[in-house]
Amino acid sequence: MKHFDGKVVVVTGASAGIGRATVREFAKQGASIGLIARGLDGLRAAKMEVEQLGGRALILQTDVADPKAVETAAARIEQEFGPIDIWVNNAMASVFSPVKEMEPEEYRRVTEVTYLGYVHGTLSSLKRMLPRDSGVIVQVGSALAYRSIPLQSAYCAAKHAILGFTQSLRSELLHDHSGVRVTMVEVPATNTPQFGWVRSRLPNKAQPVPPIFQPELIARAILLAASHPRREMKVGFSTVKAIFAEKFIPGLADWYLAKRGYSGQQTDMPRDPRQPENLYAPVPGDHGARGSFDSRARWFSWQFWAAENRRNLLFASLAFGAMNFVANYVRSRRSAKRREQMLNQGLLRAA
Repeated sequence: MKHFDGKVVVVTGASAGIGRATVREFAKQGASIGLIARGLDGLRAAKMEVEQLGGRALILQTDVADPKAVETAAARIEQEFGPIDIWVNNAMASVFSPVKEMEPEEYRRVTEVTYLGYVHGTLSSLKRMLPRDSGVIVQVGSALAYRSIPLQSAYCAAKHAILGFTQSLRSELLHDHSGVRVTMVEVPATNTPQFGWVRSRLPNKAQPVPPIFQPELIARAILLAASHPRREMKVGFSTVKAIFAEKFIPGLADWYLAKRGYSGQQTDMPRDPRQPENLYAPVPGDHGARGSFDSRARWFSWQFWAAENRRNLLFASLAFGAMNFVANYVRSRRSAKRREQMLNQGLLRAA
């Protein structure tokens, strides 16, 4: 079923990675999609894919760190496609480096893209959704929004900020009895191209912390969050474990990450010092949705399958419980009837 047929969707970070996979999924559902990103090559390729899949797409080469540019993009989308139904904030930037080697400008840039980019997108979408009293804002978060790890302090801080911002906004929308809904999707380590262009001071090539999942799985979660009233969507058991650890054993998690957090974010291959980086400008070319970890990435998560099918699982559990109750009741009635028959036949003495 095409749940998003005729819907107008905006995806930031649409040219590659999770954003690109999400664009493809919305296109399969017949949506009209505003594609926001900096990389023109990736945007053009994404537009072509959308049209081949039966959707409509509008290229908006935009840096989400610029609030005026985001507002201009939102206005153009509504001018071309009509009212925005769903806005997916996903654009991100990061730096792999110990805190002691970070530069203030790097923290500023990561914050402007990964946190303030979400704020700018949210403000532009609210400006249009609130008067209509409808719409959905999806914030693509991370397990790192709850549990920070070493070597990604700027990115982790931005994801924490997104969580705090979203929680405040959600309460305000509830207070105002608004029909606009905001939801957050917390994602695990994902096989995206960012590890091939992220600014890094690590000795070896950066990698997502295993277990690694394919971006198509995350895209499915984003569409589910956009179409169902979920406060928050967690993807992957590793995400659930990280959130659990931060809630109940944060000190132990600190020690564990101090021991394993460095090696877990690097492969055995030395980093190429000539590797391009996209912190301040996009890397030319179309990089698609997936990175270089296909052989290690998972397409399936039992945890997400259970979240995706929780209603069916609830009905199945209730049905099983009802059947078990009926079976026990029938057995007890038969046992009581047998006892009564034996008493009547004088084979059993009444107590």
